[in-house]
Amino acid sequence: MNKQEANKYFTLLSLYLAQSIPMSFFSTVVPVIMRMENYSLESIGYLQLIKLPWILKFLWAPMVDRNCSSTKQYRRWILASEIFYAIVIFSIGFLNLETSFSTIILLMVIAFTASATHDIATDAFAILILKKQERSLGNSMQSAGNFIGTLMGSGVLLVIYHYWGWQYLLFSLAAFVLIVLVPVSLYPAHEQKQLDKSRKNISPLEFIYFFRQKKIGGHLLLLFLFYSGLIGILTMVKPYLVDLGYDVKQIGFISGIFGTACGALMTVPAGIFIRKVGLNKAVWVFPAINIIAAIFFLGLTFSSHPLYLIYIGVGLLWTAYAMSSVFVYTLAMKIVRKGREGTDFTIQIVITHLSSLIIAVMSGKVADAITYRGLFAIEVGLGLLIFILIPFIFKNHFYNLYENS
Repeated sequence: MNKQEANKYFTLLSLYLAQSIPMSFFSTVVPVIMRMENYSLESIGYLQLIKLPWILKFLWAPMVDRNCSSTKQYRRWILASEIFYAIVIFSIGFLNLETSFSTIILLMVIAFTASATHDIATDAFAILILKKQERSLGNSMQSAGNFIGTLMGSGVLLVIYHYWGWQYLLFSLAAFVLIVLVPVSLYPAHEQKQLDKSRKNISPLEFIYFFRQKKIGGHLLLLFLFYSGLIGILTMVKPYLVDLGYDVKQIGFISGIFGTACGALMTVPAGIFIRKVGLNKAVWVFPAINIIAAIFFLGLTFSSHPLYLIYIGVGLLWTAYAMSSVFVYTLAMKIVRKGREGTDFTIQIVITHLSSLIIAVMSGKVADAITYRGLFAIEVGLGLLIFILIPFIFKNHFYNLYENS
């Protein structure tokens, strides 16, 4: 790996950390703080509204692509949206959860809109600066940033809150966002790319045209189902551990620290593997690992649940999820139309988010109705379904259209 390539990876890692740590804080730590302050579960439930911009970001992704004729302009979008993000986070620090709850929620939605815009521009920037053979490792940086962000956002920041309190925590978070923007602000000018002028013709409805491509149905099905054999288990693993008798501290370490760390550590090996064997072969390997993880949890329900098996299962689960994420991101980078990089990548990732949301919501109902064992058995079935569909999807000539992208 040369210095230029390493600089790309470091820049991307810093960008994904910039968005993932505050996001993890607001979506996982704030609910804990609210519960500690005796907020109702209903109020905590409303907090989920802050995630809406990340589901709806495909609506304004064409605007970002349309207004960028170079990677330098994508960088401007990144810097502007993230600086605004930091300012909003800083301003929230002056508010009190007890007296300004509605205002804080509104500001969080605004902050997440800026963060979603940053993500659109960052994904397009990554696609354009990475060479084809660099994308798998580039996406390892994206996944690693997300997992490290989750680890820090749900662990380290809670410790800071305990010792420093709400205001200094928010100020620290805003400062961190600005600090990790330094690498992209210093990204060498000679490595910037000038893009063709056809971007001016991008329609606000560009996301609709993405779905009108011939033979795209199989690809959309693959995106929708790829995580399906894992998400139900990921959603229910903490309640499962609670029902097994583990306390909050133990669960926090087993899943929040150990599991997430396993995921972060496996992102780079996944990227190296994809780079070595290619997407056509890797598409068989990662679903197989997902099936193994689901089978392990199903088998766990027939055991006496010794602690070492719990650790193996959680480590395997997060490893499978992290490696699958690297594959999905790399595949999504391949399936983008020229000039529509931010829009097309965003659409594909939103599809995986929607699928995960649906399965996560259903997993609790399924576990209630037919127990954890029944849920895990269904997850095994979903994993096998993907495996069965792969030869039909990858025979689709749709992928050949993007062979050189």
